[in-house]
Amino acid sequence: MTHQVQVVVIGAGVVGLACARAFARAGHEVIILEKNNGFGQETSSRNSEVIHAGIYYPAGSRKAQLCVQGRHQLYGFCQEFGVEFNRCGKLIVATTDDQILDLKKIQARALANGVDDLVWLSASQAQAMEPQLQCVAALLSPSTGIIDSHGLMLALLGDAERHGAHLALNSAVRTVQFTPKGLLLTVASGGQEEPLLAQTVVNAAGHQAIALAGTCLSIPRNKLPAAYLAKGNYFSLAGRSPFSRLIYPVPEPGGLGVHLTLDLGMQARFGPDVEWIDKEDYVVEPQRAEVFYGAIRRYWPGLQDHSLMPAYAGIRPKISPAHGPEADFFIQTSQQHGVAGLVNLFGIESPGLTASLAIADAVVQGVAQHE
Repeated sequence: MTHQVQVVVIGAGVVGLACARAFARAGHEVIILEKNNGFGQETSSRNSEVIHAGIYYPAGSRKAQLCVQGRHQLYGFCQEFGVEFNRCGKLIVATTDDQILDLKKIQARALANGVDDLVWLSASQAQAMEPQLQCVAALLSPSTGIIDSHGLMLALLGDAERHGAHLALNSAVRTVQFTPKGLLLTVASGGQEEPLLAQTVVNAAGHQAIALAGTCLSIPRNKLPAAYLAKGNYFSLAGRSPFSRLIYPVPEPGGLGVHLTLDLGMQARFGPDVEWIDKEDYVVEPQRAEVFYGAIRRYWPGLQDHSLMPAYAGIRPKISPAHGPEADFFIQTSQQHGVAGLVNLFGIESPGLTASLAIADAVVQGVAQHE
């Protein structure tokens, strides 16, 4: 017997849960399929937990638009549902004179994205705010914050379930097939494979999203992007942080540089760096700390030897290679791949957490337009 449902969301990370909630609140019958034994066990639990302002992304890009929109939504969601957060702000710092032009370009890009609250600081102004900081100039972003990502996902799931959605754990989707009656999924659970028919499928499978879309033979292969993995390693600071705000250097290719972030207990951690890999690997090699010390001491020369400890690693699900231009979020619908009812979410890396509610709204609106 083939079970039927209106909407299936594949992947219970923060973006998948946000999509499930949005569809459920719109009155749809929703099932969330998650291959792991809990929600948010991959990219969504292995990041900096930063609420981004929307500063760095190209003007007019989906990353810029959905980050700015999503940031406003996310702060409101946290207040409504009691998710812990701290709008602590961050400093983007130039540590040499030749980086000042880069900092000015960042400020101009932010303004083009609608982030109009950045404040230019001289070295003395920045150091008055953070006495341990070394820089020649800085930008203050008061809209940047930190969040309890687990609490966020728990609240998203709870609200989705209150509106009728169901989460099925240990349920891996093996194939997606287009049929005249809808999208037929093969779902492996409990040692068995069962068919599930849906009218709408949201592929929010993160690192596996491209491979999963590849099981749908109705999608031409040239419509699928290539997948790349960029590992980000984090180190934690032994002892108390001397900083009360996030500290970001000028960005580097592939990432935002080795920055200092804080958790909600105000403990400091550093990262992520950028390590291009061929397969998923979450081991943090202790020797990588040597590079971290050098990068961090450019803006915090007082960092003590032997004070960094391996913490964790995350992997960015990229659709652009190491030396190519940064790809935008790719919300792929039937207009791009030709399969009615299927939405693929590709390349949802940072600022995916910040943009999650806005991404969900874009997915629901896109589906509604093509019904």
